[in-house]
Amino acid sequence: MYTTFFQHARLAAVTLLLSGGAIGQASAQSSPTPAYQGKAGRNITETQPWWPARVQAPANAPNVVWILLDDVGYGAISTFGGLIKTPTLDSLANHGLRYTNFHTTAICSPTRAALLTGRNSHSVHMGLFPQTAIGTPGYDGYMPFEKATIAEILRENGYNTYAVGKWHLTPQTDATAVGPFNRWPTGRGFDHYYGFLGGSTDQWHPTTWDDTRKVEPPLDGKHFNTRIADKAIGYIAEQKSIAPDKPFFLYYAPGAGHAPHQVAKQWSDLYKGKFDAGWDKYREDVLARQIKLGVVPKGTVLPPRNPGIKDWSTLPPAEQKLYARFMEVYAGLLTQTDYEIGRVVDFIRKTGQLDNTIIIVSVGDNGASKEGTFVGVINTNDPAQTEAQRLQQNLADINLIGTEASRPNYPLGWAMAGNTPFRQWKQDANTEGGTRNPLIVFYPKGIKEKGGIRNQYGHVIDILPTTVELIGAQVPGIINGYRQEPVEGTSLAYSINNANAPSRHTTQHYEIMGSRSLYKDGWKAGTLHKKGDDFNNDVWELYNLNEDFNELSNLASKNPEKLQELKELFESEAAKFNIYPLKDGTEKQLDYTHLYRGNDRQQITLYPEAPQVFGVASALNANKPYSITANAEIGKGTEGVLFAQGGRFGGVSLFIKDGKLQAANNSGDNIVHLVSSKPVPAGKASLKYVFDFHPGKTPTEATGTQTLYINDVKVAEASITKLPASIRSQDEINVGEDLITQVSDRYKGPFAFTGKIGSIVLETYTDQSLSRGSH
Repeated sequence: MYTTFFQHARLAAVTLLLSGGAIGQASAQSSPTPAYQGKAGRNITETQPWWPARVQAPANAPNVVWILLDDVGYGAISTFGGLIKTPTLDSLANHGLRYTNFHTTAICSPTRAALLTGRNSHSVHMGLFPQTAIGTPGYDGYMPFEKATIAEILRENGYNTYAVGKWHLTPQTDATAVGPFNRWPTGRGFDHYYGFLGGSTDQWHPTTWDDTRKVEPPLDGKHFNTRIADKAIGYIAEQKSIAPDKPFFLYYAPGAGHAPHQVAKQWSDLYKGKFDAGWDKYREDVLARQIKLGVVPKGTVLPPRNPGIKDWSTLPPAEQKLYARFMEVYAGLLTQTDYEIGRVVDFIRKTGQLDNTIIIVSVGDNGASKEGTFVGVINTNDPAQTEAQRLQQNLADINLIGTEASRPNYPLGWAMAGNTPFRQWKQDANTEGGTRNPLIVFYPKGIKEKGGIRNQYGHVIDILPTTVELIGAQVPGIINGYRQEPVEGTSLAYSINNANAPSRHTTQHYEIMGSRSLYKDGWKAGTLHKKGDDFNNDVWELYNLNEDFNELSNLASKNPEKLQELKELFESEAAKFNIYPLKDGTEKQLDYTHLYRGNDRQQITLYPEAPQVFGVASALNANKPYSITANAEIGKGTEGVLFAQGGRFGGVSLFIKDGKLQAANNSGDNIVHLVSSKPVPAGKASLKYVFDFHPGKTPTEATGTQTLYINDVKVAEASITKLPASIRSQDEINVGEDLITQVSDRYKGPFAFTGKIGSIVLETYTDQSLSRGSH
């Protein structure tokens, strides 16, 4: 199956078989060009015109909306007993179904790949992220065309297809304005796309793409959630105005509640004081609500706190106030997200088509986030900082949380609480806390029991075949010339009107960064891998989920035969679905530099005629020596930004202000400026910034210098004493201005350059080339 990445030949048509039984009668081939059936005479009177029939969906075919939230645990939202108000999702569930035994992969890109294709994440080469790809079938990040997305399938069935929000599935080498674009949303079946390609974006200043074109940063002050709701409504309105009888598919994937948690105070202040009792009380209250709601079994008890989480009552008042504010902002963000989803739902209602619309909501692509540290993050997560130093910084910056001057992620105590009643959190593929998420299915025309609870086992790969079956789609054996391989999910349609139907999805594997597990008929074996440890020494646990809902009783020592059976089954699944080789990110032999377009060359030339270039195209690397040379023409009073990469939370810029050449190196928590000792002369000039850096064994051992040159004459120099933040990011590169957020606090964006720029040359060096004076 690895050959699919390199395969170019078009293959003969076959019937696509869906696991768990046929779902929709597959057609023999995909959109063939039929033989001409008219008559072409010597003139019009002798001619019988003919056109092939256009692909049309069946009459009254339902619209389909998939909503995928980010980093939301099982116990966060009110729909599943949480304390965060989500009235739109509540309404969808109260008029639809709540699935309590639904699972994701434990992390974002694998979940998204599995959702969109109906195949397991390693099976579609997305075992982790595009930016951590390696050259093996499970991890190269190139989703095979032989495993079509739901958008490709539905477009073949006469649907318009739209996507807004987070993507995070395009290979890094392809994620620039020169493509190739066949693995962008518009290359995988979507007619239109608006959103961001990476794992997260600033909610106030998003880095966004419209189809395949970079969006100029808007100045209207809208939140990203509002932007994607506006886009989604616009797509639907346009379609219903032109082709009202044609169904649409909308993939709606907001960045929320992934960090940064940013939202207007009007939303976060809705929760002022609501979390002052802390995460321990939160868990108790939510569990009681979950039992009453019926989304967890009666008699369920809370697990002990996750390792490292402190008893709330032991925390000093200042810490309690800080941590409560983090949660107020997170809750406000989710409630605002729900409000914007509500706008989209209301518009579908306005068109008169809500009753004939299937809405499926996966409340999270994994468990609650574990990336916020024990004390939370407001602006930076500097690896050189201790937890105590970070806490003191957070206490000083508490009023910034949620604003555009912050990039917050809440403390791990709230991640634990958000996953109530399960243990652990995101990334932990061995626990329900990492993999179990709420699922809502809404379909007025197809669901008899409004507000019902469904306990059948499900996985994110099941959503595609469920949708295909519900709409009666015809699944082509060939799509875009590629012979299709079987869908691996199991349709949940059998359970929609049969609450007591036995589960049909009976076996499922999980693996994220070495943590792994295997589910089989209610039994589950898993191991939590510790980074850097030998995989062979990982200790496996065993749980009977039929009797132990939230994994409190490890049966490994009592039932070693069952444990061995499941471990062997995992090995079989691993061989079948490309799970090996296991990797946890500590492997020194892995080199990810090939993922970035700029690493193919040591020198890149940029031009002001293309003022924005996506950051993955840069040659600059914060851990290697580099230089930035601006070839410019300077006039009287010339000022402005020559070059900028990154922004407020990390990056580098070269600019002229007050007649002096200046450089800013922003590590995220501090900015080091260099200023030339003399003015920049008028006329043509070569203006250079050299970053000569030696990382050392630890961040505190970093050494090196930063130097400014005007026409090859040194005009400023400063030492480097700590590791700067990485500038290899999704942030754009700007030539002649600094857009979105600004690297330096000495100017306001865009601070456009008022002279003329010929070109900007970026160069990377080996240490030896710099030591020889190769500037």
